[in-house]
Amino acid sequence: MRTLTAVATVCVCMAGAGLWWSAGAAPAAPEVVRLGASDAVTPAASTGADKLEKFKGAEPKPMPPLSFVDAEGRRVDLADFKDRVILLNLWATWCGPCVKEMPSLDRLQAQLGGDAFQVVALSLDRGGRTAVEPFYKKTGVEHLTVFLDPGSESMKALSLRGLPTTILVDPEGRELGRVEGAVEWDSPEVVAFLRQFLGRGGGTGGGPARDHGVMKTRG
Repeated sequence: MRTLTAVATVCVCMAGAGLWWSAGAAPAAPEVVRLGASDAVTPAASTGADKLEKFKGAEPKPMPPLSFVDAEGRRVDLADFKDRVILLNLWATWCGPCVKEMPSLDRLQAQLGGDAFQVVALSLDRGGRTAVEPFYKKTGVEHLTVFLDPGSESMKALSLRGLPTTILVDPEGRELGRVEGAVEWDSPEVVAFLRQFLGRGGGTGGGPARDHGVMKTRG
């Protein structure tokens, strides 16, 4: 599976920001398609839909087991979301490109979220809930559930190279592709692209084993 990275004005938060593999040899880096400066996702240049188009025809690959917690500290497994298309976004509040794209992910969840689709925004902030909930409140995020990986276990499990990284997962729990860098997720082009995957393979019913749905309000 190829991964995609935007260069030039789109930066990916790397180890220098204080978050990377903590011990042992780093896993082999995934193959990357390097895009030219004209493909960088900037307010005036692109929504990122051009990079997502490269997912078409890609061979799905198995995802490793992935566990994290919700705001109450309850364990959540990625497998809980079987039968939904998942947009798994790995991010942190200290990552500039992550912060930039978070409102568009919130709007995408409001538009497409339901039995067939869910945005799973997984924070790698070491502060966990105490870092994420104030950020959501300050930025007006209302439709994303708080999911936390303060130990950054997902970075090693998924062979990530930096943040933000967003992985498209099919209803069978297989990776369809990934993007490194910010994308305008609720742009018409990106929404139209994602709609192509809804209803494939695993159907549109069922939902997760436990209720990890849309968070409507915050205190």
